[in-house]
Amino acid sequence: MNGPERARFWRSPGLPGVDLLKARYVTHRFTPHAHESYAIALVLSGVEEFGYRGARHRAGAGSLSTLNPQEAHDGHAGVPEGWSYRVLYPSVEFVSGIAAEVLTGRGTPCFPETVTYHQPTVELLRTAHQAAEHGDDLASSTLARTAFAALLRRHAARPPAEARSSDQDPGVRRAREILHERLVDPPTIEDLARAVDARPFALIRAFKAATGLPPHAYLNTLRIMRARRLLQAGTPPAQVAGDVGFTDQAHLSRHFKRMVGVPPAAYQRAGTYKTGS
Repeated sequence: MNGPERARFWRSPGLPGVDLLKARYVTHRFTPHAHESYAIALVLSGVEEFGYRGARHRAGAGSLSTLNPQEAHDGHAGVPEGWSYRVLYPSVEFVSGIAAEVLTGRGTPCFPETVTYHQPTVELLRTAHQAAEHGDDLASSTLARTAFAALLRRHAARPPAEARSSDQDPGVRRAREILHERLVDPPTIEDLARAVDARPFALIRAFKAATGLPPHAYLNTLRIMRARRLLQAGTPPAQVAGDVGFTDQAHLSRHFKRMVGVPPAAYQRAGTYKTGS
C-alpha cells in the first residue's frame, strides 16, 4: 500500500439506515468506544488489530469483522504499512428487518464470531459497498439486502436469553443513567460512586466489566453518539461541541475522529438520510 491516509464517510439514499466508510489508515488509532449500530468491516489490504470482548484480534486482507452494537472496541494498524478497508454500519432496525425475513425466532441477531474468512460473503458485501459508492441506488439496495441476508444466515445467532451484566448490577445501571442525564455536566468519579452507594475503584471495575469501558470513556462515547445525531440534523460543529459537553470544537474534533474515523465537518458533509426513509 502506498500513499497517505485517507477516509471517506458517506450515506447512500439507496441504503437508509446504513453508514459507509472507505479508508486507509497507517498511524490513526481508534480509541476505545462503541457504536449504536453494527460494524461490518472488510479489510482490503494490510492488517487491522483491535481489542474486542476481552481479546485482541488481527484482521488481514480478505477478512470479515463483525462487531455488535454497544460493544466496546478500539483499532490500529497491525503492520507498519497500515490497512485499508470498507466498513458498513447498519442500524439495529435495518439488520433486524432483514433478520425477520431470513431467520427463525425472535430477537435482535448478534454475531458470535469476530473475524472470519468467507470469500463469497465478503464479495457480496464489497459489491454492495461499491454500488453505494458509485451512487447506484437500485443496485446498492438490492445487493446490500442480498449480502446481509447471506451474512445473517451464515454468521448470525440469537443473543443469549440472560440479561447483560450491566442490567444485573443496579449500581452500574444507575451510574449509566446518571451519565446519560448529565452529558454536559458530568459528576466526578467520587460523586458518581456516592450517588450509587459504591466505592470509586469498585465502581470503575464493575462499570468496565459491564460495558467494556471505564465511566469517562463511556461518557465520551455517549457524547459522540449525540454529536453524530446533531451533525446529521445540520447543527454547526462549533455548536455541537457545547451541546454535548466538549470545551470547544477542537476538543470535539479530536474525540470524534478517534471514534468515527473522520472529522465532524467531513461527517456532516456526508449528508442526511431522506425524509421518511
